[in-house]
Amino acid sequence: MDFEKLWNRVSKAKRIGICGHVRPDGDCVGSCLGMYNYILSRFGKEADVYMEEVSPEFLFLNGSDKVIKDYPDAEKYDVFFALDSGDAERLGEGSKYLKTAGYTYCFDHHPTNIGYCNENMIVPTDAATAELLATIFEEQYIDINTANCLYLGIVHDTGVFKHSNVTRKTMEIAGMLIEKGVIPGDIIDKTFYEKTYVQNQILGRCLMESILLMDGKVIVSYIPTEIQKFYGIGNSDMGGIIDQLRITKGVEVAILLKEANKREWKVSLRSNSIVDVSKISVMFAGGGHVRAAGCTMYGSAHDCINSLTKEIEKQLS
Repeated sequence: MDFEKLWNRVSKAKRIGICGHVRPDGDCVGSCLGMYNYILSRFGKEADVYMEEVSPEFLFLNGSDKVIKDYPDAEKYDVFFALDSGDAERLGEGSKYLKTAGYTYCFDHHPTNIGYCNENMIVPTDAATAELLATIFEEQYIDINTANCLYLGIVHDTGVFKHSNVTRKTMEIAGMLIEKGVIPGDIIDKTFYEKTYVQNQILGRCLMESILLMDGKVIVSYIPTEIQKFYGIGNSDMGGIIDQLRITKGVEVAILLKEANKREWKVSLRSNSIVDVSKISVMFAGGGHVRAAGCTMYGSAHDCINSLTKEIEKQLS
């Protein structure tokens, strides 16, 4: 990709749009707001940022209050960025802006991404899309606001630098961001470990009602709609549950199902060292990474679990 042409387009653009995937996680939020703050720092320009929600723990990031959570029609951008989204459909309603934009760019690290913009930069070896963006941003224009966003994105897609996707490059970029003024403890505690009372309650319930399958190699928990209503929880209250399940001794794969509608389940998958959960997710029209992926499935919770464990068993055997 010609970055000189990229930034020249941005410098001349009157309208710039940025969009992340549906149900945005830390890397998505960090990447989108990182791009927003970088453009603001380098060019003094505001961009429109689209995400359907921003979890409360991310609201300290500069620009989070300007995120557009609805997707008005008839918006046309000179330059439009699709970030951390493996395909156009994952952008949700934001995908419509790809069709009307003057020029589109996709930056992503999901290996299932085959490219859907005018220009695409997909680097599966990068631990996070935020890491990828840090490599294309000129360091002199990375201010503290941009640095906070990128650091948060990296922290969340590496499980606080614990996952196997962490490389020397990841740590060097994190070090550079710290030199820009990032305070690691603040970001990690506030956005990764700190939980509300309700979040702790639902975490406890999921752990208490979890089930071990396949001689303890698989752990499963699911959250029906009635339980969500009882605790008054939303998507942002689910953070950390799947990772806590994953670190159960002897477990290779963790599965968490959250009922979205009647017989419709949002599935999160995590693995430790053997199973490629992205391959399993793709079979059910989802996607993600080797060790972290997700999809949407239909039927009873037990039907979904049976279908998933069959595919897990094939890889383990």
